[in-house]
Order: sequence, then structure tokens, then C-alpha cells
Amino acid sequence: MTTVTFIGLGVMGYPMAGHLAKAGLTVRVWNRSEQKSSQWAKEYTGTACETIAEAVKGSDFVLTCVGADKDLIAVYEGDDGILAHGKPGTILVDHTTASAGVAERLSEASLKVGMSFIDAPVSGGQQGAQNGQLTIMCGGTESDYAKAHPLLQHYAKALNLMGPAGSGQKTKMVNQIAIAGLVQGLSEALHFAEQANLDVKKVVDVISKGAAQSWQMENRSATMIEGEFEHGFAVDWMRKDLGICLDEARKIKASLPVTALVDQFYGDVQEMGGKRWDTSSLIERLRKFR
Repeated sequence: MTTVTFIGLGVMGYPMAGHLAKAGLTVRVWNRSEQKSSQWAKEYTGTACETIAEAVKGSDFVLTCVGADKDLIAVYEGDDGILAHGKPGTILVDHTTASAGVAERLSEASLKVGMSFIDAPVSGGQQGAQNGQLTIMCGGTESDYAKAHPLLQHYAKALNLMGPAGSGQKTKMVNQIAIAGLVQGLSEALHFAEQANLDVKKVVDVISKGAAQSWQMENRSATMIEGEFEHGFAVDWMRKDLGICLDEARKIKASLPVTALVDQFYGDVQEMGGKRWDTSSLIERLRKFR
């Protein structure tokens, strides 16, 4: 039977690992907080491991979903890390949203020890992870992707190989750039409707039937109108992602004026105390500074 290790049991990794266990795979988990690993093992059929070395030993696949570049380097390249203790032939799949540079670095390091690496950031948020409806953007070789594809399908609604190592991360950057502009545009539209003394819910009902329609409008406009911001991806994490986008843009000489501006706006939201609000909270900034 296929043995799978999942490292990183945050709001995304916890349910993703759960889908693998529900599919009948042999799953081992490791998390920086041992309590989270133990909790997961009680909820699902699987093994909570005390060390990364224990978790990855003999595994066929190792999946990771951690915080940022520095966390990935620690988990993969540390003395107790994946590369030091995984077996040759292991397929490594990383779901962290990180830089393309670290994906390329880990791909090269994996090859040197006889393993393979796929960068596979996800979109769909906590709800998508819980429902097994994530969009996964992969970077790696076709042969490695073909091996990992059946595994990733357990929590994916869309799954594509975008190119060589780093391509998954670059595609996720495109995703975040598009979202940043859309949310700011929707925030300004709703704020304008409020200031114009229109019935904002009626406005949304009308314009959502035409060219202005978007996922953000369908899924976030109602809570934005009510000032509820506990329904999605946190501002702190969005700023991390936009920082990655802007760094990559400088490297490849891409111009991202709107993204850079929205990143600053999210900085304002953080200063307002909205670090853990969801990304639709941009509207609250407009309300405060009107």
C-alpha cells in the first residue's frame, strides 16, 4: 500500500491530509505543534510522528504545506529534514505558497539525493481544502506529475502541470495578482454604492448578472456589506503572497502598479487591526478613510 507523509497541519494541511486518510492511504503526519498532530491522528486513521525523520522514512510521497520559504528550507534541508531521511525515489510535493526561487532550489537538491520535487501551490482557501475542491498549479517533470496526479486528485477540483520547477509558484502569483485587483475593484464599487445611498444588495443583484460578475462578488459581497471579515484568506497571508509577487516582478521586469498599490492598502488594514481579517476587508479601509 502507498505510504504518504503530510508535513504541516495548518488550516489547509489538516483537511488535505484528512482526505488522503479517508481515501484509505497509509498516512503519517508531522506538525511543529505536536498537539495538532495528535489531534489529527484521533480524528483520522493515521500516525502522528514526533520527528520529520520518523515521518518520512520509507514513504512513497511526502507532501508539505508550511508557512514560507524559510520554513521550507528548514523542513527540507535541516539535519532532521526530508532530504536527509527520505528514501531515493520518493516524490516530494510542496503545497506552500512560496517563491519560485526556493522551488527551483529544492528541486535541484532533491535530484541530488535521488528524489523528485513538484511545487504545487493551491487556491481555494480553507473551504476548498475542507471540501476537497482545491485548484492545484504544479511545476515539475511530466513523469513525476503523472505519478502524483492520482494522489492530488483526492482534494483537487482542478489540477494542471504548468511547466518545470517553479512554474506552479509563478502561476499562483498570477492568481494572487488577479485577486488583489478584483477585491479592490469590488470594494470601491460597494463603497461607492453605499455613499450614493443606493440599496447595495439590490445593486449587487443587478450587476452580478452582467459583465461585473466575479467569484469575489458572488461569495464575498454579502459579508463585505455587513462588515464581516472572518470568511477566508487572512490579510497577513495575502501580504506575504503579494510580497512574493512583487519580488518576482522585479526579477523578470514585470510592471505591477495596481498590485503594489493594493499591497499598501492591505498594510493600512493591518494597522487598523485587521491582520487576521479576510482579504475582502479592503472595503473597511475605504469606510474608515472616506
